[in-house]
This record gives sequence, structure tokens and C-alpha cells, in this order.
Amino acid sequence: MLQRFRANGPALLVPLAWIVVGAAHAEYVSLEALTIAHGVMAVILAGFVVLSWSDMRSGALRTWWIIVAIGFVITLSGLIGLLSTPLNRGLLRVSLSGWMLLPAIGFIDTGRRSGAVPLTTFGAAVISVAGTVLYFISGSEMVLIFAGLALVGVGQTIGIVDAVIRYQI
Repeated sequence: MLQRFRANGPALLVPLAWIVVGAAHAEYVSLEALTIAHGVMAVILAGFVVLSWSDMRSGALRTWWIIVAIGFVITLSGLIGLLSTPLNRGLLRVSLSGWMLLPAIGFIDTGRRSGAVPLTTFGAAVISVAGTVLYFISGSEMVLIFAGLALVGVGQTIGIVDAVIRYQI
């Protein structure tokens, strides 16, 4: 069961995470819920890093292991930012931008190493980076903020669903 979750879980968790981020920006998710979510994700990521090391020592899987390990640290930075009084918006930006950009590195590396369709690797990276840029240049324009988040979510979902499908074959 644990192996199955490790193999398939990201295809569910990635789009769900971006939906929660969007809901938080729309103030549908409370600060407390967001803090709990960061804590839970930190535990999940730490468990993944520890339990997956032996399966992810080479090739693109090693790149993804490194990304998840770095992701654990940036998730902790977001958790610290949320627990700070007042909120440490700098740490929250580090956490958000890290999770916007880190997977793009993995998609590019996966595309370089595999025979995957370019849309599902390089395209996913381009869509994610475009969403990140749009998000950070949007100022306070909510339509652009949500468009940026949507692009990141769609790009990352394309890439991770493709990886999950290819991993099972």
C-alpha cells in the first residue's frame, strides 16, 4: 500500500496542493488550515525522502529525490513563515516560488533522459515557469495571480501525471 501511494500519490497531491494555494489566495482557506497543511506536507515529504532513497539513487529519479528533499526544506520555510508573528512573507514567498520552480527542473531533466512526449516534460516546465512569472509580475491583480497559479498547477499536473503513468508501465 505504501509503495502504491508513493508511486501514485503525487498525481493527486500536486493538483490538490495548487487548488489549496488558490483557495488560500481567495481567502477560502484559513491561516490555521494552511499552517496545518504545511506541517502535514513537511511530514509527508520527510517520510518520502527517507523511505524513497533506496529506490531513487540514479537518473531522473535521483533528480526528483533531490527536488523533494529541497522541497522539504522550503516547505519548512513556509511553515516557519506561517508560524511567525507577524507572518514572515519573505519565507512564504521562498516556499511558494520554490514549489513553483523546482518541479520544472525535474521535468526538464526527465525530458532530457527519457523518450517522453516533449509536451509532458519540457512543455510542463515552460507552462510552470510562465505561471510563476505571471504570478510574480501580477502585483495585486487577482485575475493575474489566479491565472499564474492555474498555469503552474496545470503545468505541474501534466508533468506529474505523465511521470506516474510512465512509472507504472
